[in-house]
Amino acid sequence: MGTRLRSEQLVKARFPHLRYIRIHTSSKHKATIYAWTDELELSKHDHLRLEKYANAYLYPYTTFLVKAYGELRADQVPLLPELPDVVTQAALKKSLNQIQILEAINSLYPYGQLTFKRYDEAESIIYFTYQGLYPLDDAEKMTMHAYLTELIPLGCYGHVVYEHFLSER
Repeated sequence: MGTRLRSEQLVKARFPHLRYIRIHTSSKHKATIYAWTDELELSKHDHLRLEKYANAYLYPYTTFLVKAYGELRADQVPLLPELPDVVTQAALKKSLNQIQILEAINSLYPYGQLTFKRYDEAESIIYFTYQGLYPLDDAEKMTMHAYLTELIPLGCYGHVVYEHFLSER
């Protein structure tokens, strides 16, 4: 379904000589692939082949740009979060769907339920609602957002509305 982990796995399989690979949603309907060899370089030849491959075979609704891995910091790409196995396993599925995304997140938050609301195609935003027995604190919300980012397609953003809390902690 075009997740970061699945796309990185496909790129590594197709270009095994590229040792460092990171893919990041850079804007709506766009993702950037950062890559380097063991020699910490990305040749023009590899750049062109990787860009051609990504735009032909990775998630079809996203345009892929390619940059040298060393540009991660300049582009302010956030560090990768530590992911629970359920998120990693779901993100690597070839045919990940909306139900599996919700199941993965809901298994991690047993006192609430995440539901899909709508997809704004023009803005590339997937809207969700989380309803829980207790309000989530800011750290829990950030963690849920990080997990969702790993499960939704590259080139898309997730937005969660937290509502209808039944009680306070």
